[in-house]
Amino acid sequence: MGASTYYIPALALWAGLASKLPELVRSWRDPLVRCVCWVIFLGGAGFAFAAPPTVAAVNRASGIPNLAALLVYAVVSAYSASCLVLILHWRGGPADHVRRLARRWQSGYAVVIVLLVLLFVLGDAPVERRTDLDTYYATSPWIGQMIVLYLLGHMTAAIATTVLCWRWAIQVHGWLRAGLWLLVAGWLLNLSFSTLKLTAVVARWAGRDWDVLSTVLAPGLVGLAATVATVGFTLPLYGPRLVAFWRAVVTWRRLGPLWRELSSAAPGMPLAAPIPWYSSCAVRLTRREAGIQDGLNLVRPHLDDRVRSDAQTVARAAGHGAEDAFRIGLAAMIAAAVRSHTDDAPAARVAVAQSTAGFASRTTLVGVARALRTSPVVAAARAAAAAADERTLL
Repeated sequence: MGASTYYIPALALWAGLASKLPELVRSWRDPLVRCVCWVIFLGGAGFAFAAPPTVAAVNRASGIPNLAALLVYAVVSAYSASCLVLILHWRGGPADHVRRLARRWQSGYAVVIVLLVLLFVLGDAPVERRTDLDTYYATSPWIGQMIVLYLLGHMTAAIATTVLCWRWAIQVHGWLRAGLWLLVAGWLLNLSFSTLKLTAVVARWAGRDWDVLSTVLAPGLVGLAATVATVGFTLPLYGPRLVAFWRAVVTWRRLGPLWRELSSAAPGMPLAAPIPWYSSCAVRLTRREAGIQDGLNLVRPHLDDRVRSDAQTVARAAGHGAEDAFRIGLAAMIAAAVRSHTDDAPAARVAVAQSTAGFASRTTLVGVARALRTSPVVAAARAAAAAADERTLL
């Protein structure tokens, strides 16, 4: 595997960490925020330190062959503990109970890291191995035990996290449930990674060479596992935001015909004040809706309920449902009013309050905008209003 296979995920994770730093500064006392940042940082560190160029650089700088392997084992063990602690804080519960469980996992993996260092010091690994240390030293005293301890610690975290996420996923719904199922998949891939490596190590004990499991298959799985797990952690947070963003964009576009129709009533006067170019979609949607309401107020003296009623009757006769026919009637009334306002025709004395009450509904506004763009009934009402205005002027 090339170095980019390690460095690209590391950079992606650390870029995500950079986006979380402002939140960490604001809420550094929140254990959930701290855990998220630790998971992202250690996940990126695991990839960065496992890259063969980094392995060579660490070993060369320290003068200790294979010290980089110990560093990777320690980082991955800390990452495993951080993921477990994050799930505990994320799931919530009595604060004392959560803190107690979190400290147990943290203490357990701290002991694992200390034992990894001790076994490395006791052992002897004089030949540098950048990609196959697990199988090369599988039968070496102390170093072999260090490798097995690391893999068992990783497997324990994978099983525990999978069980926690599985139990939680069947109790919740929506984006949280989707994220948890992705975490289940990601940690099952992590479990497969450590199982393949342990299988290759055990094969060495039996005098067989199954190194391909450790050096080829396992690294591919861990990259996929990190991607899936990262999406699982972030999906419940960003999923609702993406949906809200998409809905705002779609609604903003669908209201376009109504915005343009009302804008034509007063070409020299914008319906709403300008906003900065960097404004969010939610702000743009709010501005468009406010401008539409101002435009409706502008043409209100020309809104003729008879136009609405006639258009609604024609729409029902054409096979439209009650709601669609009502929106087509409103659209026809607006189109006729805009034409009358543009031509400075005298305002009709008609009761319109009941007909315009539905304009406060976003769904109604979207339906009216669609009718303005597509309905032949509205087009006919617009043409009729133009003809009537021409007769009035004559």
